[in-house]
Amino acid sequence: MKSGERYPEPDNKLLEKLIAEGEHQQLDFKFEITDAKKLARTIVAFTNTDGGVLLIGVKDNGAIAGVRSDEEFYMLEAAAQMYSRPEVTFSSKLFEVEGKIVLYAKIKRSEQIPHTAPDKNGKYIAFVRKNDQVLPANNVLLKLWQQKKLKSGVTVRYSQPEEWLMRYLRENKTITVSAFSKHARIPRFLAEKIMVNFIMLDLIRMDLTEKGAYYSLADAVTVERYYEKRL
Repeated sequence: MKSGERYPEPDNKLLEKLIAEGEHQQLDFKFEITDAKKLARTIVAFTNTDGGVLLIGVKDNGAIAGVRSDEEFYMLEAAAQMYSRPEVTFSSKLFEVEGKIVLYAKIKRSEQIPHTAPDKNGKYIAFVRKNDQVLPANNVLLKLWQQKKLKSGVTVRYSQPEEWLMRYLRENKTITVSAFSKHARIPRFLAEKIMVNFIMLDLIRMDLTEKGAYYSLADAVTVERYYEKRL
């Protein structure tokens, strides 16, 4: 194995601590690497979100299986360099536990968001990490990233769709972009733009799930300030 410095068993406190945490938004266990393209989705999700650590050679339940050969490190490299666009850099270490080797790979949050990786159909799209899941980024998130790159202020028109949205969310917990577009009778692209602006202003938050994205009001103080400005 040539992936990094080897840490002998007495120095494995970091590894033990990570395994005890279980998988979460910044930690993922991989029993083995069999598909570099699939792994690229996890790597891209980490770098597009909060960064994270991959432990390769560890089962989902935390049991240490160990990596089998140098091939797994080369597949990790391929996932980060060949199947991530732009490529993702990572640092790595090796931990030896009872004769078994665990490959540790650390991925930082990128300054070049969004990074993309091939989906199941081979199309390159952006992914994000939510808890222990890898989810495709939706249009609102892509536009939000683009808006943040522009580093320009956000101007919100207090027109009927905006007012309808705020009123609806004060009476209901969540809404989808599709529902907003339908009930406010506006094109979807405009509904997405309004969502982006309100997220930028911390008026609305987005919850991305396997079933789609749901939008709700942010903290009450920010919302009340919004209404104060309207008066």
